[in-house]
Amino acid sequence: MTTPTRTPALELTPVRVGWRGWAALAVLMLPVLLVSVDNTVLNFALPAISEALTPSGTALLWMIDIYPLILAGLLVAMGSLGDRIGRRKLLLVGSAGFGLVSVLAAFAPSIELLIGARAALGFFGAMLMPSTLSLIRSIFRDRGQRRLAIAIWASAFAAGSALGPIIGGILLEHLWWGSVFLLAVPVLLPLFALAPFLVPESRDPSPGKLDLVSIALSLVTMLPVVYGIKHLATEGWDAVGLAAIGLGLVAGALFVRRQRRLETPMLDLALFRQPAFSGAVVINLLSVIAFVGGLFFVSQHLQLVLGLSPLTAGFTLVPGLITMIIAGLLVVPVAARVRPSIVVPAALVLSAVGYGAIGLTGGAVDAAGITICFVLLGLGIGAAETVSNELILASAPVDKAGAASAVSETAYELGAVLGTATLGSILTASYRNAVLLPDGLTADQHSAAAETLGGAVHVAGELPSDAASALLESARHAFDSGVGLSAWLGCGLIVTAAIVALLAFRSVR
Repeated sequence: MTTPTRTPALELTPVRVGWRGWAALAVLMLPVLLVSVDNTVLNFALPAISEALTPSGTALLWMIDIYPLILAGLLVAMGSLGDRIGRRKLLLVGSAGFGLVSVLAAFAPSIELLIGARAALGFFGAMLMPSTLSLIRSIFRDRGQRRLAIAIWASAFAAGSALGPIIGGILLEHLWWGSVFLLAVPVLLPLFALAPFLVPESRDPSPGKLDLVSIALSLVTMLPVVYGIKHLATEGWDAVGLAAIGLGLVAGALFVRRQRRLETPMLDLALFRQPAFSGAVVINLLSVIAFVGGLFFVSQHLQLVLGLSPLTAGFTLVPGLITMIIAGLLVVPVAARVRPSIVVPAALVLSAVGYGAIGLTGGAVDAAGITICFVLLGLGIGAAETVSNELILASAPVDKAGAASAVSETAYELGAVLGTATLGSILTASYRNAVLLPDGLTADQHSAAAETLGGAVHVAGELPSDAASALLESARHAFDSGVGLSAWLGCGLIVTAAIVALLAFRSVR
């Protein structure tokens, strides 16, 4: 007989917080809003960036991927660092660096410098997210209050995603693409003013030494694997892509081996022996791959295929993102009474239906159809992630909250990387193979139009009307053929997450 998952001993004598704890939660929502707004805004700025900086398809993907890639590689290290030096202190340092680099990114004159700025944002962003979730774990000891706090945390993430398209649409219709990065400044100023007074400091009372070798191994695991996936998707199966993935897997094996031998490892692998913890991490990973990959192609489809303005495209997705917020909050009382092995799979099935509907159209879906599909997607993922995140934190001792939170956030950010690396690369490869270019293009025009749909739209503006119409029709058809394929892949990922939930949570009461 399987033994039901037990909560840590600390949970047996919970201490409920008063108004100060909820005020601290409000302050901790600011960096969450910032990161989520940045993620959504950038997707809607892709057409403007493509036209202004004319990047290659690979460079455009790297501009998106480098931020979550660096962030994912450093999250566990930063989570452990926060446990050692203080989670609030790390949060404030990360916020300062994030704000400064955001200003630099706003004025980047080339795609190469923008990629570099995004990498720096990933470094400082790695200090933000584990700090917020681990501070919630240390502030809210009562499980009922913590479940609600995590639902609010997840809702703030979804709220930022909902606000991003609207704010970004307004900015992009009146200002240049770099204005979307300046949103960090007004969000971070209240954090610096209020956090020292409202957010209590917390740390691991018995921390080990910071292990630089483990940090290096975690980065060497992430970078080659994602590069290999991107390379295989765009260039086909060859020795370069396979060697990169092989290098990452070897580094990952060495990382795991080192953690098992260290007296105080950077990542406590014992956490993964709990089915509820490891299952929740996998569910988050698969869900975010599907969700972020969907945002990558839907935002471009709305603007470049359907011809909507950035603001109108943003409002098209808002109902789904609002649904995600509501679902995350309403699932709290349900999760207190119904087993997660029922709640999470049922929620994810709704998301799979939304993706499957896009796949059935072959990518040729109108704005109303996308709105309905994203409502279903948000309903399922919003409910499932509230439950899975609470299980991750409930499975870890409070003094290891930073490391546990970092694992949860690593799943999020690695999912964001793989979402654009897999679905985005498949979409790019499908576009390249299907697009037909008119005769008479210059070498630069041919290269730009063959790489991305945004490049084709830019080139079409330089051509006579007949040639421009032919190019746009071919490019949009080629893009939508990849959208249909990517949607079916997203549907498969969410179905897989539902199966994992059914198996991993079957003993969780």
